[in-house]
Amino acid sequence: MTQQDTKHPVERADKRVAAALAGAVVLAAAGYGTYWMTAAQYREVTEDAYVEGNLVQVTTQIAGTVTAIAADNTDRVAAGQELVRLNEVDARLALERSEAVLARTVRQVRAQVASASQMDANVALRRAELSKVQADFDRRSQLVQSGAISGEDLEHAREAVRTARAALASSEQQYAANHAFVDGTSVASHPDVMGAVAQVKDAYIATVRTSVPAPISGMVARRNVQVGQRVAAGTALMAIVPMDTVWITANFKESQLRHLRSGQPVLVTADAYGKDVVYHGTVVGEEAGTGSAFSLMPAQNATGNWIKVVQRVPVRIALDPHEVARHPLQLGLSMRASVDTHRRDWPRLTPGKAPLQSYRTEVFAREGNEADELVARIIAANVPGSGAAPALVRR
Repeated sequence: MTQQDTKHPVERADKRVAAALAGAVVLAAAGYGTYWMTAAQYREVTEDAYVEGNLVQVTTQIAGTVTAIAADNTDRVAAGQELVRLNEVDARLALERSEAVLARTVRQVRAQVASASQMDANVALRRAELSKVQADFDRRSQLVQSGAISGEDLEHAREAVRTARAALASSEQQYAANHAFVDGTSVASHPDVMGAVAQVKDAYIATVRTSVPAPISGMVARRNVQVGQRVAAGTALMAIVPMDTVWITANFKESQLRHLRSGQPVLVTADAYGKDVVYHGTVVGEEAGTGSAFSLMPAQNATGNWIKVVQRVPVRIALDPHEVARHPLQLGLSMRASVDTHRRDWPRLTPGKAPLQSYRTEVFAREGNEADELVARIIAANVPGSGAAPALVRR
């Protein structure tokens, strides 16, 4: 066998390997091209994504000294549950003073009502007296011509008429002055009583606010209050994170924003659970500017040594609450977001008529209800009868 004959099998094997490699490259290129055409070009992916949520500050509405703390970090609390208790001695004393003022004011208004009723009777009496002396003067005027009475008696009768008329005018003025305080009102609606009622409600609500409730349900975080600490109104005592309303903030490069739209579906995975747990979300919208535009120290690009840096825009992604309940997420966890951009006919930014995201709590809505009941009891206790506020005398 010659040397040339021994080279042929090797060369043939090399050619087969090269052909196989070329075929594999072609198949890989074709596969990637197919993947790009059918899926990859409709996906925008970022690893720069994190869990965010509402950090609700628990603050006191009045000043006071902390006497008890009912929850600490990592505790789960329900809306309305007491978290902090303040010393209520001062508030209780203020409430008792305001209750006494309201009771005294109700009795004073009742006295004004009685005075107005007395003036009604006084005016009627003065009118009767005037009618009597006027009739006496008329009779004496007829008799003076016949000489039955003297002119002096007639003058005395005339003076009595003037005196009675002046007394009636004085009574009518006092009547008007007294009725100016009570006309068109009842005890409950009298301005003085309403002012005292406002003081009672203010003192009562201050007493209620010595108990600081949880405005929402969630997990306690950032407790920075201690027993015995003197706190001012508005002091942040702790925070509550509602764990069922978290969302994802994904920071996409500006070159990825072209086909992102509100409402597009998103697949999200968390580093904490790995790729086996997939969350299904929806693009809510994009922020009004890049991350650097809203930073505390925005970049100053008007310099001679400017270097272009690719900017990122925060995109908010809502998650399925049922999936979050099964696999809870904590604020700040790293996420991977993959947005399906097949649907591109929606506006890129959130339209003006889109529904607004809103939050509310009903915990503080009932603060004044028991104050109304307390006021009604005080008024009823100081008004005789069935407890209903009597109507005042009207002119």
